[in-house]
Amino acid sequence: MIEVRDLVKVYRVHRRPPGVRAALRSLVRRSYDEVRAVDGVGFRIEPGERVGFLGPNGAGKTTTLKMCAGLLHPTAGDVRVAGFVPRERRPEFLKSITLVMGQKQQLLWDLPASETFALNRAVYDIPRAQYEETREELVRLLEIGGLLSQPVRQLSLGERMKCELAAALLHRPRVLFLDEPTIGLDVSMQLAVREFVRAWNERFGATVLLTSHYMDDVLALCRRVVVVDRGRLLFDGELAGLVRSVNPDKRVVLQLSRPVAASDASMPGAAIVEHSAARLVLSVPPEALQAVVGHAFARLPVADLVVEDPPLEDVLRDVFRRSRAERESEAAAQRAK
Repeated sequence: MIEVRDLVKVYRVHRRPPGVRAALRSLVRRSYDEVRAVDGVGFRIEPGERVGFLGPNGAGKTTTLKMCAGLLHPTAGDVRVAGFVPRERRPEFLKSITLVMGQKQQLLWDLPASETFALNRAVYDIPRAQYEETREELVRLLEIGGLLSQPVRQLSLGERMKCELAAALLHRPRVLFLDEPTIGLDVSMQLAVREFVRAWNERFGATVLLTSHYMDDVLALCRRVVVVDRGRLLFDGELAGLVRSVNPDKRVVLQLSRPVAASDASMPGAAIVEHSAARLVLSVPPEALQAVVGHAFARLPVADLVVEDPPLEDVLRDVFRRSRAERESEAAAQRAK
């Protein structure tokens, strides 16, 4: 459904020092730097997959999504979505995708959301019977029946985002590009959006490419992740595989019925990650897990015990740290030549 091969996007950025003289000089002679926002990224996503697209700020995620949606033209490489070349922006292609950006909106600010819905029906030439059926389903899934008659400016951020999702899906797109769809939302609204995206994916088999800095979004929706940094692909595969390859150790979280000194909490084969009066977190290699758990029950006042993978935020931080260390090493080697 989505095929990206050797994708490159280079921007020419005008740079000048501050000051009036430099500003006047730039009117007749400008110097430019090249910024490679995307640098040889490639991946393939099958129909119906939900894939997380992860990376730090400035990694090239939004630029890649915009090229997949046809809003930007790639400098090099090839993109195909649903069998179409996005930059050609054929009507059949535009009817098969949607791009939802958490920091942008398409809703008409001073009018009710229902007016935007009606406008989108006309833009996408949706048959009235299909429009009414899809609208009713979206209203039910998102629970927005009481919001459609209110001016958009009177809605909360979470209510607006739910209406944005409904407006973006009225034409039943086969591909959903979601760029930070839960940004700024409270916990309950984040949960509602996640549940809706999962339900829509399962109901219509829509392909989902999701970017988010909230790792709970990724954990709840995506089995597979694509990780980029500074425009380069770092990882493409199962989320569990990423965790195992970067940090295979398990986290053993112990809730204690009474305080324990740090000297008593230490045990062979485990490293203390966190220690407080009622909580102890250990990092344990898989081969030592059984012995450490048995040792903990034998020596410590354990009220509860949970074994889990390390937090995804920590795993990604390690991935990006290694990537930057490798780039610095490469740059030093080039300078040495």
